[in-house]
Amino acid sequence: MEYKNRRRRIDTIFVMIIFCVFAVSVLMVLMLGAKIYENVTAMSRDGYADHSILSYIWTKIKNSDDAGRIYIGEFSGLPALFIEEQYGQIQYITTIYEYNGWIYELFCEIGLDFLPEDGVQIAEHGSLTFDMYENGLIKVSSYAKDLLIFPRGNVTGANARDASIGGGPSG
Repeated sequence: MEYKNRRRRIDTIFVMIIFCVFAVSVLMVLMLGAKIYENVTAMSRDGYADHSILSYIWTKIKNSDDAGRIYIGEFSGLPALFIEEQYGQIQYITTIYEYNGWIYELFCEIGLDFLPEDGVQIAEHGSLTFDMYENGLIKVSSYAKDLLIFPRGNVTGANARDASIGGGPSG
C-alpha cells in the first residue's frame, strides 16, 4: 500500500513538473511573439510615416508645378521647401519644413512674417531635408528614404533661392 501511495506521489510530482515546464514554455513563446509583433509594428509605422510624408510632399509639388515657383531655402534658419502660388492678384507661398520633430506647413501671403510654430503640424517626424540640383531636380530626404522629383515647370532649370526669415523669398 505504501508503495502505491509513493508511486502516486511521484507520478503527481512528475505531471506537475511537466505542466510547469509546459506553462513556462508557453509564456516564453508568448512574450517573444509579443516583442516581435511590437518591433514589426514599429517598423511598419515608421515606414508608413516616411512614405506618407514623402507622398504628401510629392503631391504638393506636382499640384503646384509652375516654372521657377518651387525652390528650397531657409525659413527661420530651418531647411524648407517653398511653393509659390497666385490666387487672383495675390501671391501666396506654401512653406514645408521640419521643426521640433514635426513636419509643418505654412501657407501665407508672400511678405508676411511668421515663426516656425505658426505653421500647421502635418505629421510627427524627426528628419526632413531638401536639396535642389542645377537642372531643377528636387531631392527630399526623410531618414533613410529619398524622393527625387523633377517638376514639369523646371525643365529649363532652376536654382535654389534663399528665403527671408518670414517665409517669403528674398530674391
